[in-house]
Amino acid sequence: MALARGAFYAATEQDTAKLATDLAQAVKQQLPQGIVVYLQGDLGAGKTTFSRHFIQALGHSGNVKSPTYTLVEPYSLAGLEIFHFDLYRLADPEELEFMGIRDYFGDNRVCLIEWPQNGGQNLAPADLVISIEPDKSGRRFSIAAISLTGRAALQLCKRI
Repeated sequence: MALARGAFYAATEQDTAKLATDLAQAVKQQLPQGIVVYLQGDLGAGKTTFSRHFIQALGHSGNVKSPTYTLVEPYSLAGLEIFHFDLYRLADPEELEFMGIRDYFGDNRVCLIEWPQNGGQNLAPADLVISIEPDKSGRRFSIAAISLTGRAALQLCKRI
């Protein structure tokens, strides 16, 4: 059950970048508490685009690759680990156990998980759930805070 909800309409990719930047800064203020963000939406909804802007807003200066074939792309920043998961091609949720999924969650770690429904019960619970839907010429973001950490981050996000 969500503790808090918010919505945002992004008419352009720049709007998506602004939301991702605001939310990344809000998440950063929750550290060292780790945070898990589920990203939901159909193919092409904008999950990876949001993730790219989010990761760059946390301080990564290079490219942000889609982890569609690798399942996870790690990013190490000063005092912070970011793990970007894409579980779209996951054949069996048990594969996550073989890759040591539990080791990815913890303090000073931000986990962005695309297609979390494919992970079954092997994922840590979400702090934030972001649903992205195409709407007219843009994207509609619905954000639910599921934990107290998620709620605190959502309250700090200026665009929500």
